[in-house]
Amino acid sequence: PGVNMPIGQAKFGLLGGVADPGKLELIETQTYSATVTAIDFTSINESTYNVHFLTVTNFKSVSSNNAPVGIQLYESGVLETASVYQYGLQRNATNANAEDRSTASNIMKTCTTATGGGVGKPYNFYCYLYNLGDSSKYSFQSSQGFGTDAFAGAGTVMNTHFGSAVLPQASTVDGIRITTSTGVDLLDFDISLYGIAES
Repeated sequence: PGVNMPIGQAKFGLLGGVADPGKLELIETQTYSATVTAIDFTSINESTYNVHFLTVTNFKSVSSNNAPVGIQLYESGVLETASVYQYGLQRNATNANAEDRSTASNIMKTCTTATGGGVGKPYNFYCYLYNLGDSSKYSFQSSQGFGTDAFAGAGTVMNTHFGSAVLPQASTVDGIRITTSTGVDLLDFDISLYGIAES
């Protein structure tokens, strides 16, 4: 007689011979309490991982100016800062919804503002990055984020974003920068970069 085994247990490799679909492996964590305008990951093990996972906790800004946060990529050690990135972003807030998109941006945008529209307001996001080490493919990113925002007449509201982006040129990406499109100073946050092992 056969032995009944829950599908979930088989899926996660609890049966002998069942492949592990992949695991998250920490590459690096960076923590900042001082002010910076950009955070670089220059050792991303791009030849080992074809998928990377980035988590950002409690971005805050010393400026009340709107400062879109996003990602720039290093191609063979050279940072791509030109307006060549493309993205589509959906913003959902308790007071309004909006779409944000561009075919000529200097960042792969992950949120509309770094601060949530006010000094010291935290913002959090995570994203997946694909094909970074493959010189024959475009590099893609998908993200989701949340935080608070400040609007005239609406006060402080909950603000969420989700979307995707692409660097539409085939290249070997060997580094990642998290920054704002306007160079606004950021402080008080933790960022971790992971690789997803192939099964």
